[in-house]
Amino acid sequence: MLSGCEVLTPMEPSEPPQSVGSANEDGKSKRKPKHHKTAGRFAVLNAFVDVVAGELIRSDILVWFILFRDTRNGTASTSQADIARRANLSVRTVGTAVRRLAKRGLLVVVYRGGLNRGPSMYRVTSDLNGGPRRQ
Repeated sequence: MLSGCEVLTPMEPSEPPQSVGSANEDGKSKRKPKHHKTAGRFAVLNAFVDVVAGELIRSDILVWFILFRDTRNGTASTSQADIARRANLSVRTVGTAVRRLAKRGLLVVVYRGGLNRGPSMYRVTSDLNGGPRRQ
């Protein structure tokens, strides 16, 4: 033993720290329950990508994705000019895409906006039974 050093007594074993989300003393998880809102959104997105997107033209896909991304509480409130700017399309092309998507059942126009009326409101779906499809 070196001079000036003393032997320390062993420490008492302590409980390891609990990680976030581990079970408490009742055996129940401390994590907040996941909301199933995102599960529904992913189901719509997956159905669109897996079944419908391959049958659409580029402008329709871009408009659908922008409106899907803007959806809050079931509807998207976005002007066609804003969609056109973000998709690098003309406003006329966006209007045509909206009509095509609505005809196929992939979009519902809830409110038609305009000058002094504000932006339009849309409900985005992936209705697999909506409208005719190209073969």
